This record gives sequence, structure tokens and C-alpha cells, in this order.
Amino acid sequence: MAGKAEIEEFAVIARNTQTTSHHIRQANPAVSCLRASRIIAGMAGIKFGTDGWRGIIAEDFTFANARIVAEAIARYVVRGEDARKGLIVGYDHRYASDAVARRVAEIFSSTGTPVWLTDRPCPTPAVSYLVRERGAAGGVVVTASHNPYGWNGIKYKASYGSSALPSIVAQIENELQFVESTDLAPLPPRAELIHPLDPRKPYLDALEKLVDWERIRKSKFRFVFDAMHGSAAGLLPELFQRNGITCDEIRGTRDPRFGGAHPEPIEPHIAPLQQAVTTGKYDAGFAADGDGDRIGAVDRAGAFVNPHQIFSLLVWHLAGMRDLPGDIAKTFSVTKLIDKLAAKLGRKVHEVPIGFKYICELMLEQDILIGGEESGGIGTSLYLPERDATVSALFLAELMAWHGKELGELLAGLHEEFGEHHYGRVDLDVTPKQKEKAMAWFSDGDAKKILEWPVVRNETIDGIKLY
Repeated sequence: MAGKAEIEEFAVIARNTQTTSHHIRQANPAVSCLRASRIIAGMAGIKFGTDGWRGIIAEDFTFANARIVAEAIARYVVRGEDARKGLIVGYDHRYASDAVARRVAEIFSSTGTPVWLTDRPCPTPAVSYLVRERGAAGGVVVTASHNPYGWNGIKYKASYGSSALPSIVAQIENELQFVESTDLAPLPPRAELIHPLDPRKPYLDALEKLVDWERIRKSKFRFVFDAMHGSAAGLLPELFQRNGITCDEIRGTRDPRFGGAHPEPIEPHIAPLQQAVTTGKYDAGFAADGDGDRIGAVDRAGAFVNPHQIFSLLVWHLAGMRDLPGDIAKTFSVTKLIDKLAAKLGRKVHEVPIGFKYICELMLEQDILIGGEESGGIGTSLYLPERDATVSALFLAELMAWHGKELGELLAGLHEEFGEHHYGRVDLDVTPKQKEKAMAWFSDGDAKKILEWPVVRNETIDGIKLY
């Protein structure tokens, strides 16, 4: 376990950035109940989720706990005899992310593992790409993704460039238990094994090959990108500008508080993008979350294009217009419009539990063209088995250019052929007990009617879906 000096070091950073756990609780009094159902560090131990671990800055997310997680990942990599391939370490725009990334790199180097530490903040998909491009053993990103500013965390990416499969997570959890229960003296870092890495150029060069730039340029469409103060800032505009296409940017500066909004590209957090599109007379607006793996979009009229609609448009484009081979994967919470599109296009749909790791697993095992989840995480086998907001935005721009229509017009065409599909989302802070009670009520068939509509059946692949 870390000593007093290490804990005090993080407390100083927290005080300097005015982000103590007290401040966070004052801003969000529901945080205590959120912790009960999310990731908890301390007496209950550090828990790995879909992509790793996250917690409240200066309370759960500390140098002490980050060191435990890094040591567990290092032990997993060394046990797999992949340490010589090295690890990529990146970080986002959050408080102390760069300092924690440096500490993580030092811990990896202390085991004799070569480390490439990015020389600037970068989106998570860039680290995923670099892992596979360099043949590394894996990658770590210091980020809390779309979560509020008071959180930070550590994501782990496996050697294939995406989320760790459940079998890998289980092994890392075993190593976590060992590290937490053993008072091991830390080994000294080996500076000669830590190498700086520019993540931008190789990543952007790879993405530039994915779409027909001549077609997009001829369309004369104008775009605006909302970086939401996250680590994808500057990337999409650079790709468009390389190819003579207008793409301006808003909220592209580093702000660890994300301008007071959640860095999640959904309403109401993308209101600035909606305003920018209409006042600037852009043809579309795109947004990425805090670490650049979730996409949001706005049509020419400033209307929000939700993740279900984005996924549907991309399926229509890649499987339909471009007629690329492969099945379609979706998580349990995704719209049935995908099934209708797939039937029209003669494609099979694979429905999996919620979490992109299940889509990734399918992509590694089967011929999957595209997979998506309700949160805006969409990936395609044309690139990586990984979510990437920048890639999704490129394909949306190509789709618009292909038809010469903006997103609102394209959605109207889908609705005309397949019927209208509507989506609304309400996030509630509930205790685990309240959640269990509600789940039991729905599962037992006690829900006979929702408003005036009778419930005819339910599905329980992951949670409950009523029809």
C-alpha cells in the first residue's frame, strides 16, 4: 500500500484544483448513492468494470489506488510473458491525469516492461490504435470517460486494441486482490524504459484512409465539432482541414471542469453545439465525450441526433450504400430499427448484453461489420474492434456526401421506409435496494400496462425491456 507522502501528494493536487471530495459532494449530493452502485475503493477493494476502474478524485481515485491498479496490470502482463512487447500509456484532460499517467509508466518500467508514454493528452481510441499498430502487450489510459469532472480512472486496453474480455478482467482482478493484500515494497522505476510517444500522427494517418475525401469535399458541406473540452480536441478538424473541408471547433480547450457540464455528448450537455450549428449555418455538428469514444450529433436545424439514430445511419451507410460484408452487433438496449434495417439488407443481427466488451468479443470471433451501443459507442471492423467518435463522425460526413443530404433529411428517409422510432432517456439516482425492488416488480410480470399501452412481453438479456 502507498505511504503517507503519496496520499498527501494527491491531496495537494486536489486542493490546488479545488476538487476535494467535499466539493464534489456539494456539487452532487447523490454521489454517495452513486458510489454504492459503481466502483468503490477502500475496505471493499478496487473493482474493475467494463474498461477498468474509476472513482472520485482524492477519495477513491488517488495515487495510492492508481498504483495498486497499475501493479496489478503489470503483474498480469508479466505473467502472460508479453512484457517485452511493452505497454502504451495515455491520459485525458482531467485533473492530475498527466501526473498519474507518469506514475503508472514508472510502475510498469520497474517490472522491466518498456513503456511508451504519450507526450500529450489523447483520446482512448488513439491508445487502442497504437497498441495494435505497435504490437504492444496492452495499453492504459488515465480517464473517467464521460463521467463528471469529479471522477477519474484507469482504462485497460488489450493487445487487440479494445476493451479487455471478461477472462482478462478476471485475471487482473485476481492480481488486484494479491496486490491489495500484500505489503510489497515498490521497485525503483527505470527511466531508460520510458519513451515519449506522439499519439496524433499515426492515429490520424490511419483514420484518413477510411473515407472518400473527394466525395466529401465536392459536397461542400460545412461541419463543426464540439470537443466538450475532452481529449479528442483538434483531431476531427485537422482531418477535415487536411482535405480542404470546413470543420470548425468549439470547446476545444483543456478545462478539467468541462465548462461545468458532463462531457457526455447527449442533451442537455450539447446545447452549445446545437447553438453553434444554427448560428453558424453549418450542415452538421459532431461531438465526442471526454475521452473520444462516444459520439453525438446535431442536424442542420440544430436537432439532436441520438445514438440509436447515428448507429442506424451508419448501418445503412456501411452495410447498405457501401455494401461492405459482415453481420451487425448491438447491445440489448439498442433500437429495433437496427433489426428492420438488417432484414432489409439481408444481414444477421447479434444482440449481446450491455457493454462494448461483448461486441468486441464478437468482432474478434466472427465476421462483424459494425457494432453499437445505446451510449453512442460504435465500432467497425474496417478499423478496430473499438468505439471511436472520430471514426463515426467521418462515416456520417461520408454518408451525407454520398446522398447530398444533411442528417435530418437522411433520418426522414429512414422513418419513411421503416416507420418512426423515438427515444427518450431519464437517468435516476437510486439505491441498490430500490433498483432490486423495481427489477423484481418488472421481472415478475407485475407491470401489465405502461401508461395506456398494455405490456405484451419482456426480455431480460441484461436488465429488462418491455414490449
